[in-house]
Amino acid sequence: MPDILERHDEAGIATLTLADPDTLNSLSDAMLAALAAALDDIAASDARAVILRAKGRAFCAGHNLREMQAMRQAPDGGAASFADLFDRCTGVMTRIRDLPQPVIAEVHALATAAGCQLVATCDMAIAADDARFGVNGVNIGLFCSTPMVALSRNVPRKRAMEMLTTGGFLSAAEAVEAGLVNRAVPADRLAAETRELAETVAAKLAAAVRIGKGAFYAQLERPLDEAYALTRDAMVANLAEPDTDEGMAAFLEKRPPRWTQ
Repeated sequence: MPDILERHDEAGIATLTLADPDTLNSLSDAMLAALAAALDDIAASDARAVILRAKGRAFCAGHNLREMQAMRQAPDGGAASFADLFDRCTGVMTRIRDLPQPVIAEVHALATAAGCQLVATCDMAIAADDARFGVNGVNIGLFCSTPMVALSRNVPRKRAMEMLTTGGFLSAAEAVEAGLVNRAVPADRLAAETRELAETVAAKLAAAVRIGKGAFYAQLERPLDEAYALTRDAMVANLAEPDTDEGMAAFLEKRPPRWTQ
């Protein structure tokens, strides 16, 4: 069986490619395990940015429905297996959020249900202008409750509810307008645009980006006073980095910084 997740590292950028086109890159048991292992490995690596892309007719079609139907054969109707599946999927999504490196989704085609959740979970996303996005589980009687968590933290409440209750899709342009993706580009420019964004991120001081990404998510759901206290501490920690001292000195001296990281 061919590898369903490919990894390529170059110039500080780790690229993960979902490579199971026969299942529309579904988040099968095998894919979730492969993603979890790859993200854990990247977290401990010297990569500075991550690109998540896919092969085939879809970016990701969400959970593998054939595997889910097979789970129903258990004496409990699959309840324990379903709970375990969603816990493992949540584990992958939280790994992306907690990863020190920013993760950029490169979305070339359809992203549905938990596949849309995957896009929403990534720190940034670039889409081909003919890509589409939906949380369409309601169309088969399964409300996308877990994908809703990431979706509702990206797009306005009423837009999210319309998507969830109608099973309708957003075009790439609508996804940009809603805040689900950063921008939509012609399909033949997608890889280059995503790579350019990743290279820009990778060129920054890794320690500053790591501290900043952690603070970004930590402060989002805090009251204002707690958010400011948390981000104050993050900036103090950032200022303690020797390379931050060098970066500020270089700016004042009008020269490029000589960073060690």
